Amino acid sequence: MPRPSTKIVFASMVALMLASAAGAQAPTPVQRSSVEMSTSAGMQEFRDPKTGQIWTPANVGQGRIGKPTPADLAFDPLAQAERIKGVVIQRPGFTPLGWSAPTAGPTTPLVTMDNASLSAVPARHWQVVMYVSNNSAGTLAPMVDCRFTNAGKLVEETRALLPGIGAGVRGGLTIYGPKTDLFVDRASCRVVSP
Repeated sequence: MPRPSTKIVFASMVALMLASAAGAQAPTPVQRSSVEMSTSAGMQEFRDPKTGQIWTPANVGQGRIGKPTPADLAFDPLAQAERIKGVVIQRPGFTPLGWSAPTAGPTTPLVTMDNASLSAVPARHWQVVMYVSNNSAGTLAPMVDCRFTNAGKLVEETRALLPGIGAGVRGGLTIYGPKTDLFVDRASCRVVSP
């Protein structure tokens, strides 16, 4: 049986490489996870130590005698114009809560966020509590940007630098916003890296 010439073998290899390159799909754009949330339905309450009355945002100021005073009417949350300038950088703690097989692919981002909730810790800060999952087969250190807003106006922008999260690990974290002396009615967070 005659041996094929080197030119024929080389031409066959080049043709095979070109055919496989033509059949390859174009890379898909990077998908990133994002969440948006309003303030939590669970209202904070305060017990007056002198009277024992329990006040919530729903009942404060009710039962008073006479007209509201100017001090009662002084704060209009929609008219608030305060804003924290720049981007606040923080490194939140991450608590691993479980593991699942990595599922990143064309329709699943490398890192996803879910079950986010916005709430206020009285006399402290606004906070977003959420779950983050690493869907990749490697360790990732995600960056998450959160925007805390009031009536559509920016109050604070925060960048959270998360620690390395192992492959397939799901966990919880808290990202802190502005102090509660500023009013916030919505927060939106998105993964900016990876």
